[in-house]
Amino acid sequence: MGDLIQIGLTQNSVRKPEWLKVRLPASENYFELKGIMRGLGLHTVCESARCPNIAECWTHRTATFMILGELCTRRCGFCAVPKGMPAGQVDWAEPARVAEAAAHMGLKYIVVTSVDRDDLEDGGATIFARTIAALRERIAGCQVEVLIPDFRGSDRALEIVLRARPDILNHNTETVPRLYPVARRGSRYERSLRLLRHAREIATEIPTKSGLMVGLGETFAETCAVLADLAAARVDIVTIGQYLRPSGEQLPVARFYTPDEFAALKQEGERLGIRHVESGPLVRSSYHAHEQTANLKQ
Repeated sequence: MGDLIQIGLTQNSVRKPEWLKVRLPASENYFELKGIMRGLGLHTVCESARCPNIAECWTHRTATFMILGELCTRRCGFCAVPKGMPAGQVDWAEPARVAEAAAHMGLKYIVVTSVDRDDLEDGGATIFARTIAALRERIAGCQVEVLIPDFRGSDRALEIVLRARPDILNHNTETVPRLYPVARRGSRYERSLRLLRHAREIATEIPTKSGLMVGLGETFAETCAVLADLAAARVDIVTIGQYLRPSGEQLPVARFYTPDEFAALKQEGERLGIRHVESGPLVRSSYHAHEQTANLKQ
């Protein structure tokens, strides 16, 4: 059993409540997966975004692959992923390596995300499509969930991904519209909503999903309004989790929500008609993703 730690606790932060304590990574599976990723030159959002669930997920041999490199062209105020301009560089062999890693890990449900790549004409959509195809070719019967950027509103890019037939199409709205200028610089709330709406219009059989953080300074009513927008966009799965400051360089935590407040948000989302709402302090978009998808079939 690893020592207890408090992820994201930085100088001048308020001390986190007990329900936000997690364990240090110390299992054999954790170090084996780390070796696989480094050996194949792959990245995971688990590491790059300093996810608090990395010890649990990697111990159970699950991980979220992050394609298209590790430099993000946007500067979201909450995110620890390195920022920069890759200048059009694309590793076309990456999809095959993702498939190799997933096969070695014995995965049947694979989550693939990426950094924002505004330097590419298609925003990276073609690499997403090729990664889905490579996974399906290598691992018979696997399911693939993609967590995509907004592609700057490009319908063509979205259609490239959907033609590859992912099992779940995920795009995170992240926060309430009022906080976009500081939390999601370079992104637009309505553009994200439009992507989710359009995905259901052109591929009605592919479930959609979105994720929210709370604790950035939004009000409870503002979060409920976003849930109403997601329900209106016919989003099937919504995840809601506590924002945790990865380091002193990101936005501070405004407050910590209680488990009861997360339960209330789940209840509100379900009342609005969202088919599955995963809401809790340590919930993240890809946390227990296979269970969220399975719940849609019940």
